[in-house]
Amino acid sequence: MTSEPAEQLLFDLGLGQRPALGAEDFIVSASNRAAVELVDAYPAWRDRAVVLVGPEGSGKTHLAHVWQLRSDAAIVSAGDITEAVMAEHARRRAIVIEDLDRGLADEHMLFHLLNQLRDLGGHVLLTARNAPGAWTLAMPDLRSRARALPVVNIGEPDEALLRAVIVKLLADRQLIASPPAVTHLARHMERSMSMALQIVEALDRRVWQSMQPVTRDLAREVLAAIGRGDGTRG
Repeated sequence: MTSEPAEQLLFDLGLGQRPALGAEDFIVSASNRAAVELVDAYPAWRDRAVVLVGPEGSGKTHLAHVWQLRSDAAIVSAGDITEAVMAEHARRRAIVIEDLDRGLADEHMLFHLLNQLRDLGGHVLLTARNAPGAWTLAMPDLRSRARALPVVNIGEPDEALLRAVIVKLLADRQLIASPPAVTHLARHMERSMSMALQIVEALDRRVWQSMQPVTRDLAREVLAAIGRGDGTRG
């Protein structure tokens, strides 16, 4: 997983147009280091089930896919836990359940899955935007079990992470920005990965239309346009 300074990432990350979900494409910073260390530690986990908690766009899904590659886990959303999913976990001994905070279609299924984990072994990685104590669960036994699960947090992206992400996204489009431009964007943008992608897409359109480099002035213009609502995707 990448931890080099943003300027070096221009040379180290390579090019490509598809979203990458491998470990080598995940940029590490203080805000996500604990979650990365959790994934890196597999299979030597102390607990059978762990909850990965972080805000929207913080990298939970990316890390879940990294763990899937290492564990051969199945990945399902919390609303799709069925008997077939139970059978798949029994076969693979690893599963990712995403978006627990958005509600379960069948609470009994998750409860049985956690019991199956205890009986058969294996591991479960659960993801959510908030901690288990904030989930809406009607079953008292499941609520108690969920609140006892260990939690690893991903924080809001810090400035260093946003700088590195912006440089990588620009490099994916064969664009290079001046260090002052990247610093200005990371310092003044909304702190989310989705906003970083929106900004780079807007920069790509501006550069393609005007053939100008990505300068700090252009960075200011794009941030202002997005703030006005006229720099959105389209």
